[in-house]
Amino acid sequence: MESQPSAIGTVTSNGNGHVQEVVRQAHEELRQLLQQRAEVMRRIGTIKQTIAGLANLFGDSVLSDELLELVDRKSNGRQPGFTKACRMILMDAKHALSAREVCDQIKKRMPPILEHHKDPMASVTTVLNRLVAYGEAQAVALDNGRRAWRWVASEPELAPGSPVPAVPTSQ
Repeated sequence: MESQPSAIGTVTSNGNGHVQEVVRQAHEELRQLLQQRAEVMRRIGTIKQTIAGLANLFGDSVLSDELLELVDRKSNGRQPGFTKACRMILMDAKHALSAREVCDQIKKRMPPILEHHKDPMASVTTVLNRLVAYGEAQAVALDNGRRAWRWVASEPELAPGSPVPAVPTSQ
C-alpha cells in the first residue's frame, strides 16, 4: 500500500504553495497579537498597581465606584474569581510567591474561593502558569530550587528577543 504524504506535503506537491504563505502570515500575525496582548496585560497591571497605591495613600474615596471595581477594591457582594484572586495576591506581593504562599493568602483573605477545589495547590499552580502564558506573571527559581511567581509589572521587563531564564519544573 502506498503511504499518504503529509497534509502540507500534499498542498505543496499540488502546486498550492500560496496556502503555506497564508499560513505563515497568519502565524506571524498571531505571534504579534499574542505579544501585544502580553504587553497590554503588563501595562494594565502597572496601571492597576499605581491606582491601588494612590488609593492606599489617599483613601478609596479618591476613586469612583467604577474605578474601585476595576482595580478589585470594591466589594460587589460576591467573591472575585479564582484567577482574579491569584492576580490580586501577586499584584499585592512585595516579592515572588510560591504556589503554597499564594494558596495560603487566598485561604486567609478569601476562603470561599477554595471551597470547591479538590486540590487547591494544583489549581493555584495552573492559574499561575496561565498568568505566565498571558505575560502577566513571571516564574522564577527560588534559592531552594522551587518555583515562585511574581507580577511582571513590578519588575523590569526583558528586552525584546532576550532569552527568558529557565525555570525548574519540579515543585
